[in-house]
Amino acid sequence: MSAQPVETTVTEATAPQHGAEVSVPLNRLKASPRNARKVTHSAATIEALAASIKAKGVLQPPVVEVETDAEGVPTGNYLVTIGEGRRQGLRLLAKRKAIKRTHPVKVIVDADNDAHEISLDENITREAMHPADQFEAFQRLAVEKGYGPEEIGARFGVSAHVVRQRLRLGAAAPELMEAYREGALALDQLTAFCVSEDRERQRQVLEQIGPHTPAYAIRRAMTEAKVRADDRRAVFVGVEAYAAEGGSILRDLFTEDGGGWFEDVGLLDRLVSEKLAGLAEEAREREGWKWAEAGGEYAEVSALGRVYPVAVERSEAHAAEIAALSEEYDRLVSETDSAEALPPEVDARLEEIDRILQAFGPDFDYAPEVKTRAGVMVLLGHDGLARFERGLVRPEDAVSDRAPDPKAPEVESEDGGPTSGEGGDGRREAVEADEAPGLSDRLLIDLTAHKTMGLRDAVQADVGAALATVVHALALQVFYPGYGVWTPLQLRLTTTGLERLAPGVDDGPAGRRVRDRCEAWGARLPERAEEAWGVIAGFAPSDQLDLMACCAGVGLYAVRDPHDRRPGALAQAEMLATAAGLDMTGTWSATAASYFSRVPKARVLEAVTEAVNAEEAGRIAGLRKGDMAAAAEGLVEGRGWLPSALRVTRPEEEAAGEDAPVTGDGYSFAAE
Repeated sequence: MSAQPVETTVTEATAPQHGAEVSVPLNRLKASPRNARKVTHSAATIEALAASIKAKGVLQPPVVEVETDAEGVPTGNYLVTIGEGRRQGLRLLAKRKAIKRTHPVKVIVDADNDAHEISLDENITREAMHPADQFEAFQRLAVEKGYGPEEIGARFGVSAHVVRQRLRLGAAAPELMEAYREGALALDQLTAFCVSEDRERQRQVLEQIGPHTPAYAIRRAMTEAKVRADDRRAVFVGVEAYAAEGGSILRDLFTEDGGGWFEDVGLLDRLVSEKLAGLAEEAREREGWKWAEAGGEYAEVSALGRVYPVAVERSEAHAAEIAALSEEYDRLVSETDSAEALPPEVDARLEEIDRILQAFGPDFDYAPEVKTRAGVMVLLGHDGLARFERGLVRPEDAVSDRAPDPKAPEVESEDGGPTSGEGGDGRREAVEADEAPGLSDRLLIDLTAHKTMGLRDAVQADVGAALATVVHALALQVFYPGYGVWTPLQLRLTTTGLERLAPGVDDGPAGRRVRDRCEAWGARLPERAEEAWGVIAGFAPSDQLDLMACCAGVGLYAVRDPHDRRPGALAQAEMLATAAGLDMTGTWSATAASYFSRVPKARVLEAVTEAVNAEEAGRIAGLRKGDMAAAAEGLVEGRGWLPSALRVTRPEEEAAGEDAPVTGDGYSFAAE
C-alpha cells in the first residue's frame, strides 16, 4: 500500500507572508465567502477553463487568503479570492480523474488587502479581448502551429464547429477586420461577409454596402452568383449527384441549419436538364408516347393542346371481379382497423388483392391511338420534384377540321360592318353551299339577322337549351383552346395561368383540386371540339351545372396587381368569396418561406400577437430576422392565422356592419 500524504497543521506563526507563492493541495482550496462575484461561472466557462488547464496548466496563479478559525488560528485551508473559476476547472479535472484531489496548485498569498475589494477590482478593471483579436489568434494557431479545429477546441474547451467559425472569421479580408474593430461593422454583418472565403469578393461587397446594410442583404450579395441548397434545382439534383460531377458547395458556418450554396450554377442547370430529359425518355418508353421532352416553364405546357385519359372499357366479368376484390379489401381493412398489428393471413391477403387489382391496370388511361400523336413533358416543380404533364398535343398532331382562328384579322362586310376572321371565307363558303345560289351578301346578312333574333327568342324560352349553350361555350374555351369557335354564343372566357405569379400555386391544395376536376371532366368530353355539343347537350342538367362551375372557376382572376387596377372586379371577388364560403386556412398556411421572411419584423410580431398573444411576440422581438421568421412559423402553426389579404368576410360579420375598419396588413379586396 502506498503511503498517504501527511497533512501539516499550519499555525499563525508559520503562515505564509504577504506576496508569497506557495503550492497548496487542491483539496485545501476553498471558495471565499467574500468573493464579489455572486453569480457562479457558467458550465461552458468551467469546461473551457478545465480544457485550458489540462493543455497548458494554470497560467495565472489564484490569489488566496489564509483561512483561520474563531481564535485566529490557521486551519490549513486557503480561501480563493481571485481565481474561483480556475479552482472550479481544477475540481472538474479531479472529478474526471485527470488529476488527483491533492494536486499541488501554485497560489499567491494576499495578507494585506481587503479580500472583497481585490475580488471586485479583478472583475471590474479588466477588459475582455476584442473578438477580432480572438479570431485572428485562433487563425494564427492554425497557421503557425498546424492545429486543426478539434485540437484547438480541446485546448480551449470549445466545440470544433465554434473553432471553424472563428477560423473563418479570422481569415476575413483585413479591411473587414479593421472595420469590425472600429465599430463600422457589427458581428452579424461580419459573419455575413464570411459566408464565403473569397477575400476579393468581400472587398467588392464592402465597397458597395452602406453602414446600415442588414446581414441578409450582405449574405445575398456574397452569394448572388450561387444557388441556395434549398433551391428547387438543388433539391432535385441532390448534393451527392452534384458533388460526383465535381460541383463544389459553399457551407454557411454561421447558421444553425448549416445551409449552403451550390457554386457551379452552369453544372447544376445541366444536371437538372439531363435528369428531366432522362425521366421524360423513361416515361415515353414505359408508357408508349409519341414524344417526350423536358420542359422549362409551365407556359410551354399551356401553349400545347391536350387530350385526357378516358375510362378503360372492361368486360362484365372483369368489372365484377374488380368490384368483388375491392369489397373484400375494404371489409378486411374495416374488420382489423382496431388491431395493433394485422394478422399475418390478413396482411398476406391484402397484398394479394392489391397485386391482382394492379394487374388490371388503371380505371382511366389514354387510348393507344392518342399516344401515337401525343406526348409527355416533364417539368421541375416548385418543391424540387419532377412533374409529369401527359397527353400534350403539338399543333401538327392535332385533330383536323378545326374552326377558323377567332383572333384572325377582322374583314369588312359589304355594308361596312366588321366581321371577325372566323366569319371570313371559310364561313361564307359553308353558308353558300347550304343556300340557293344567287343571294347577295347583303340579303344573306339580312335574312340571318332575322334568324338570329328568332334563335335568341327560342333560347330565352328554353332554360335547358340556354344552360347547354352557356356550358358548351365555356367548355370549348377551357378544354379546346386554340381550336377555334364552335358556338354562336358571344361569350369570352379568359384563363390566366397563376404559376408564374406564385410559383407552386398549381401544386398547392387548391391547385390540385382544380386540376383534378378539370382532368375528370376532360375524360368525359370528346377530343374533337365539333363533337362537344352533342355530348354536353346529352348531360343531365346537374352535370351541366357542375361542368359550368368547373369552367367558371378556371376563368376567375382576382390577383391584385398594381399595374392592373380593377377595383370593381376585386370588390366583386370579395363578395363572391363570402358567398362561396371560401376558407383559405385549408389552402394556405403562414411559414417562414411563404410569409414571415417576406415582411418587416413589425408584421411578423403583429401576426404572432394575433395568432397567439403579445407575450410570445415579445419573446421573439429581439431575434434576428431569419430566426424570428422561423420562430413565428412554429408559433402560428395549426392556429389558422391568415394575413388580411387572404381573409374572407363571413356572412355574420357582413351583417354586423359594413364599415368595420380594415385590420391586419391593411388590405382586402373591398378596400380598393
